[in-house]
Amino acid sequence: MTTGWNPHPPQAGHPQAEHLPELDVPPPDRQRRWTVLLRFLLLLPQFIVTAILGIAAFFVTVIGWFAALFTGRLPAGIADFLGGYLAYETRVTASAMLLVDRYPPFSFDGQGHPVRIELRPGELNRLAVLFRFILLIPAAILTSILQYGLAAVCWVFWLITLVLGRMPEPVFGAVAAVARFRMRYQAYTMMLTSAYPKRLFGDGPPVGQPLAPAPGAVPSATRPLLLGTAAKVLVVLLIVLGVLGAGASQTVQFRSERWSSVDDGGAGPASIRTR
Repeated sequence: MTTGWNPHPPQAGHPQAEHLPELDVPPPDRQRRWTVLLRFLLLLPQFIVTAILGIAAFFVTVIGWFAALFTGRLPAGIADFLGGYLAYETRVTASAMLLVDRYPPFSFDGQGHPVRIELRPGELNRLAVLFRFILLIPAAILTSILQYGLAAVCWVFWLITLVLGRMPEPVFGAVAAVARFRMRYQAYTMMLTSAYPKRLFGDGPPVGQPLAPAPGAVPSATRPLLLGTAAKVLVVLLIVLGVLGAGASQTVQFRSERWSSVDDGGAGPASIRTR
């Protein structure tokens, strides 16, 4: 399934040969500073739509899970809806992450938008479908950690992009790596692929001569995704910050619950004594 992107033929030794979902984002370019400044405000309608569609996608995924468990694949209608939703949500996410300056259209197809994804729904292992939510745990933890880490430093990336008018290459690479891993995690969750999410630190150099983009196609900076040392260091930093952030969040939550229980315990006897 090609969902909002121009496909390239598979290449031996390239991750696409494993049928991993692919993300296509153009190289970092100049961005209008006023759109960077107001990015989240401008995307507010998109966030509302994706939240509503996300609820629908959850129930469709549950239905698709039962269908895939018995038939070994997603029904075409379910795959089309989930694939379209994932493409749309990925375009909104890429804009929010400052990977592109182009405003995402309110459509699944996203005709003409530079952010594209490629999905290849097909046969699924019924045993992997049965235990899908158990298998997802490691990828879900890593995705959550990455999102915690990105949330901790996103204001720094935003400020750099606002001042420079573009996202520096190392920052772009690290953010694109997180966006691609997150998209692959979602695709695996929705059973749009049998390939487990991987290659957070980018792809190896392609075997042989790189393929030229199709005529009229937007050049891709993420297919393959080749990260330099600085970008990889940033990804590690996001993981470290994410672990610290998740740990701090759990500690605060635990202490809040503990103090709440202590306060409730102290109020009870006091009220009895008052009576």
